Amino acid sequence: EESPYHRDYNQFDLLVTAYQHGYAYTGQFCASRERRHGNQPVNLPGRQFVVCIQNHDQIGNRKFGERFAALAGFEAQKLAAATVLLAPYTPMLFMGEEYGEAAPFQYFVDFSDPGLVEAVRKGRKEEFQMTGGDDPPDPQAEETFRRSKLDWSLRGRGRHGAVLGFYRELLRLRRESPALRFPDRERMRVTPFAEHRVLVAERWDGDDETLIAMNFADRPAEVAVKVRAGTWDRVLDSADARWGGPGALAPEELVANGEARLVLAPHSVAVYALRVDPLTNR
Repeated sequence: EESPYHRDYNQFDLLVTAYQHGYAYTGQFCASRERRHGNQPVNLPGRQFVVCIQNHDQIGNRKFGERFAALAGFEAQKLAAATVLLAPYTPMLFMGEEYGEAAPFQYFVDFSDPGLVEAVRKGRKEEFQMTGGDDPPDPQAEETFRRSKLDWSLRGRGRHGAVLGFYRELLRLRRESPALRFPDRERMRVTPFAEHRVLVAERWDGDDETLIAMNFADRPAEVAVKVRAGTWDRVLDSADARWGGPGALAPEELVANGEARLVLAPHSVAVYALRVDPLTNR
């Protein structure tokens, strides 16, 4: 999006920085602020960073309260979920995101003071005056509140059910994999491929290693990744038909001798686990 605020965050390298350090801005120049912004959180553990796709402020303060599911495609929803839930930070989900809730979350109030009501209405209109088009929904109107209510019946329907199942699988991986269980960014190596808009993160705990390959482009991508030698098994691919995707492009198995070639579907994430020999535990 092209508003001054959103332009500050539409660069792929900022996503890479946030994944590595917890902050997108770590002291570099920020255009809308016309100064350097942020800091390096060098000694703070990953568990102290709360990460999300959207929160109630980001959605509610939009003109029409659109959720991520309404702004991005189905495949992007799954990619964004994996980006958050497999990162070495503390994840926060906004209500309904886990099944792709379709209702907006619009700015609404229930004030008894007429003067305050009018002040809020005026403030909302002035806030979006520069954007043109229709006025934002009346924040005091009951229909604005009702329009924002969750529809729990969606959870088991079609793509909504697929998104819910995908979230559950991501949480299972995070819970059961030693490499993903603890929010520890010290045991993570991040490799960006900016020309492809691909971000690869390798996380480990002892001999347990997980490779997370994320393609943020709207076209397939092929990259060569330096990884530990051995056989890597694909444990998740958001493009797989199981999750309502168009079909996985990532191979089911990677045999690596220090490097592996990965093919990723558009807006997809593929997760691999290093196979461990049960006799040697290596």
